[in-house]
Parts: sequence; structure tokens; C-alpha cells
Amino acid sequence: MKLLPSLRRHRPRSAGLRTYTPARLSVRDVLALGVLRLRARPMRAALSALGISIGVATMIVVVGIPASSKAALAEQLDRLGTNMLKVKAQDDRTPLPEQADAMVARIGPVTSAAEVGKMPNVSIRRNDQVDAGDTSGVSVIAARGNLKDTFEADAWAGALPEQGAGRLPSVVLGPTAAHNLGITSLAPHNGIGPQLLVGDKWFTVTGILRSMPLLPELDSAAIVGWQAAKEQLGFKGHPDTVYLRARESALDDVRAVAPATVNPQRPEAVTVSRPSDALAAKQLTETTFSSLFLGLAAVALLVGGVGVANTMIISVLERRTEIGLRRALGAGRGQIRIQFLTESVVLCLLGGGAGVLLGTAGVAGWALSQSWPAVLPLPAVLGGLGSAVVTGAVAGLYPAVRASRLTPTEALANA
Repeated sequence: MKLLPSLRRHRPRSAGLRTYTPARLSVRDVLALGVLRLRARPMRAALSALGISIGVATMIVVVGIPASSKAALAEQLDRLGTNMLKVKAQDDRTPLPEQADAMVARIGPVTSAAEVGKMPNVSIRRNDQVDAGDTSGVSVIAARGNLKDTFEADAWAGALPEQGAGRLPSVVLGPTAAHNLGITSLAPHNGIGPQLLVGDKWFTVTGILRSMPLLPELDSAAIVGWQAAKEQLGFKGHPDTVYLRARESALDDVRAVAPATVNPQRPEAVTVSRPSDALAAKQLTETTFSSLFLGLAAVALLVGGVGVANTMIISVLERRTEIGLRRALGAGRGQIRIQFLTESVVLCLLGGGAGVLLGTAGVAGWALSQSWPAVLPLPAVLGGLGSAVVTGAVAGLYPAVRASRLTPTEALANA
């Protein structure tokens, strides 16, 4: 094995005697010593660094996937708009007035409004052979107002709610409702579109909506026209919820005056919520779970560090001859410590680099599968590499000190 020079010859001016002083290792020499043993036994080095790789990769994935999800959520909210408010009565004893949508529409900053009323006693079935109690988890609601602009609804088949929610006996389905009822196409049969039995009346399906993330309750609903619901389904005409859109800058002001506008006698019986807050709460939950997974990543790094320390201790025991020979040639204890400490740090740094690559690939792959923008926070990458270096330094400290304490005679005698 090639040994780096540990001595430097020095000739004093006054005498012809030669003395030797320890040479100072350059950065290049230190790095060469750090990778020499790793190159000699690459399989052991790879297995020792595996735990570090897993820990760093986990750290990057745990930080990167929520960051990508957050970016996708931000894009989604930008498209949907966060300027929606939902006005509801707290209980059935104080229902909202029938013209609640028109009342809130008169508030200056409000740009559009719509109201819906539930009909819990009205069932919806594919045909009259299906039991009346089997609604497939689909609720029937009446709706009116500027549905398209308020819900920002879009239909992937048929008509939009405002076009299908008039006096004619027609029904528009949310995507979940359409799936549960087995309606996958609006293609007419014998000149008639698909029919559903709503209550005891036949309604024609005129549209299927796209999913509305801000309004998941409408995804599993069957929407009928306000007047048709009153005339054919016994609907009383009192809405349960009023949805409104307002200018973003005035949203808090609208939120403050909406209860008194809808119910001047008892404004405390009206609640106003912001649907986008539910998505923010969901993101907070994901962040909480991310903290848990970061803890697991720290455990993986700890396990990897223990593995590296064990490898370095074994390396010290195996290399006593090398240590004794270097000490006999004049290498100081500090040089021995630096050699083994550098080897440990380089080992963990290689593992950290592999972990960064694995974590980056994992984040990119998951984001691609979910159609999210791939986001890789720079602090996560730097933190992963930094934690690998710190782990290597801590793991190699004891083996390095142990190696430096071996005297030349002790090391060579026990070789």
C-alpha cells in the first residue's frame, strides 16, 4: 500500500546532523487518505453508506412531496379562487329566507350568488325496481341563481346547472353522484336521454359536472331546478346554504355584514365560512404528518451513523499495522485522527449525495404521477448533505481518537 510522506528532512545550520519533523498534510493528501480505503473495499463502503442514503433520501422526500403538494394546491386555489363564502343557518328552526341569494347579491362587493336547498326525504334511483331507500349515497338538492359564476362549475358532459335547473324536470349530477348511479354518458336512447327516478317523478339527466374541490358536497349531489323542485318534489322553498363570490379585497367586510343581511332579526343564527379554509386545514394536517416523517428520517440517519461508526471501529482494528507503520515513520496523532475522521466524513458525504439523488428522483416521480409541479426546497438538499457531514464527523470521532492513541510499538506488536 502506498503511504503518503509523513516526514520532512531538515538540516540545521550549525551542525551536519539531520533531524526530521512531521510533515503537514495538505488538503489533497487528506482527501487521498480519506478515499483510499473506500476505493479498496467499495462494497463495504456502499453498505456502510446505505443507512445515510436512506435517511437523507427520506428527509428530502418528506420535505419535497408536501412542498410539491402545496404548490399544486396554490395553483388550484388560484384557478378556483379563494373569494367564495358559504352562508348557512345554524339550525332548521331558523331557516334562511327564500330570496337569500338576491339579498346577499345586493351587497356591493358581491359579484355573484346562488342558493341551494336540501331535500332529505326525496330519493333518487335508476328505476322503480330499486328500493326507495337505496339512494347510492346521492343527495337531492334544489338550486338557483348564478350557479356557473358562483360555483365556477364546468360540465364534462351535457349542460351546466343553470341551463338544466329550470322549470323542466331535469337533473344535473355531480361527478361522484353520476358514478354511483352508473351514468357515464348522456347519449340518448330512442331519442331520450338517461332518466332517473327522483322521488316518484322521472327526471332527465342533462349534465354531469366536473369535480369542484372547494365544494365537495356538490360532487355527490343531484341538482334539480328550484321551481321544478317546488312543483314536483314538494320542496318548501327555503335554502339551506347561500354561496357567494366577492372581491378578494372586501371579503372580510362581506363576511361581517352577510349574517345581518340574510337574517336581520337573528344574525347570530347565521354562520359564514370560507370553503378554501378547509383546504388550508388539510395542508396543515399534511405538514403535521411531515413532521412525523422527518422524525423517522432522523432515526434513519442515526441508524446509518451507528453503522458508519461500527465500520470505522472495525477498520481501526484491521489497520493497526498501517497505523503503527505511519506512526513509526513520524506521523503525529493529529494526522492519524484527521485520516480516520476524513474517511468517515467522506463515507457519509458519499451516502448523502446518493440520498439526495434518490430523494430527488422520488419527489419528481411522485409529483409527476400526481400531475403536480415538482418542488425541491434547497434547504432540504443542503440540510440533507449537512446532516450527512455532521453524522460522519460524530460517527468517526471515537474511532479516530482511538486510532491516534495507538503507539507505534503497540500497533505493530498487535498486528
